Amino acid sequence: MKSTWRITALVMAVAVTALAAVAGTASAAPAGGTTASATTIRIWADGNRKAAVERVAGAWARSRGVNVDVVLKEFGDIRTNLSTVTADAAPDVIVGAHDWTGELAAGGLVVPLTPRKTALAPFPVYTLNAFSYGTGVKRLYGAPVAVENIGLVVNTKLARVPTSFADLEKQALAFKKKKSGNLAIAVPQGANGDAYHMYPFFSGLGGYIFGTTARGTLNPKDIGVANKRFIANAPLIDKWNKEGLINSKVGYDDAKNAFLKGNAAFWITGPWESDTLKKSGLNFKIVQMPKIKFRSVPFLGVQGFMVTKFSTQHGVESLAKDLVGNYFMGAGSQVALAAANGRFPANKTAGKRVNDAVLKQFGAAGVGGVPMPNIPQMDSVWSELGGAWVKSTKGAGATKARIAFTTASRNIANKIG
Repeated sequence: MKSTWRITALVMAVAVTALAAVAGTASAAPAGGTTASATTIRIWADGNRKAAVERVAGAWARSRGVNVDVVLKEFGDIRTNLSTVTADAAPDVIVGAHDWTGELAAGGLVVPLTPRKTALAPFPVYTLNAFSYGTGVKRLYGAPVAVENIGLVVNTKLARVPTSFADLEKQALAFKKKKSGNLAIAVPQGANGDAYHMYPFFSGLGGYIFGTTARGTLNPKDIGVANKRFIANAPLIDKWNKEGLINSKVGYDDAKNAFLKGNAAFWITGPWESDTLKKSGLNFKIVQMPKIKFRSVPFLGVQGFMVTKFSTQHGVESLAKDLVGNYFMGAGSQVALAAANGRFPANKTAGKRVNDAVLKQFGAAGVGGVPMPNIPQMDSVWSELGGAWVKSTKGAGATKARIAFTTASRNIANKIG
C-alpha cells in the first residue's frame, strides 16, 4: 500500500502568524499557577507536528486550567503502540491518518466525537466522512486537520494547462513523439503497481472502491472495481496502452526524474514534492486532472486527531473531546497544525488563509476527492487494483483492461470473503 502521508520539511510562513495567535506552552497554566496534581491530557504526536501541537494545545490548556503532555512518537508506531500500551502510559489523544479509523474504532481504541455544529460547518463533508465509521450508524471518530492528494503538474514551458482530457492526451502524445525517452504522462506505477497515483484515471472512467449503505456507511459487499459503468469505459485503457499515454513500467523515481529533466511535460504527484518543485527552477501549474467520462478526482488522505478510550480511564474524556472536537477544528488551530506537516487545512476557512502558492494549488486539485476507504477490507484492494493497472498498461503483451479489472474485482471479493 502506498503510504498516505509523506514526511516533508515544508513549513509555511503562514504558520508563524497562526502559531503566534495560539501561543502557549504545553504545560500552560491559568493565572496563579497549577500544582503538580493538575489534570493532564497526554497527546502522542510525531516529530513534524510536536512543536505545533504543544503551542496550540498549550493555549487551550491555559484557558481550561489543565496541563498537556505531548509525547514524541514515530508516526507509523502510533497505531500499533496504541493496542499494546499500558493504561498508565497511554495517550488520551493521538494524531493519526483517517484510514486507521475503521481498525481503531472496531477495536474500541478510540471514542466518537460530538463537536458543536458550528465546529463542523467549515468542513467539506468528505473530510468528515474520512474519519467517520460504523457498521450500522456512522459516527465521527476524528477531527480532520490536513488533506493530502495528488494533482496534475504541468510544465508550462513545455505544454499548456489542458482544457479537457482530450487536450491532455493530444499534448502528451505529441510531446512523447518529439524525442526518444520522453514520457507522455509521468504517472508512477512500477512492478508492484500504484493504485493511489492511478486513482484519477480510475474515477474518471467511473470506477469506485466500495459503495455505501442506505445509512451512508461503506459497504464492502459493493465492490466497484469492475462495475458496469467502468467496464463500459475500459477500452479507453487499452487505447492509452497502445498509444503509450500510460506505461506501467514507469516507477516513482522514473516519473519524477523525467519531469525534472524536461522529459515529461505532465507529472502526477502530491505536496510531498512541494520543495522539489519550488527548487526545480521550472515554470509549472498544478491542477486537478481533467474529466475523462466522469470527474477525475484523486484519492484523499486526511490526517487529524482522535480521542482514545484511555481518556475515559484517566477521567479526562470530556476535556479531550473538547480539545479535539472543538478547539483543534477551529480555523486558527487548523492553519498551524496543517502547516507543521506542509499540508492543506481541512477547514475551509483556514484554507483561505494559506499563502503558499504551491500548497494552494494542491488544495484546489483535491476538491471533491474521495477519501481512501477507512474500513479494514481496503487492505484486500490495494495490490489487486494496482496490479490490474500494471497488467493493462505494460505495453506489448498487456492484458485487456476488461479482463484485468474483472479478475481483480473477483480476487478482492474472495479475499474479503
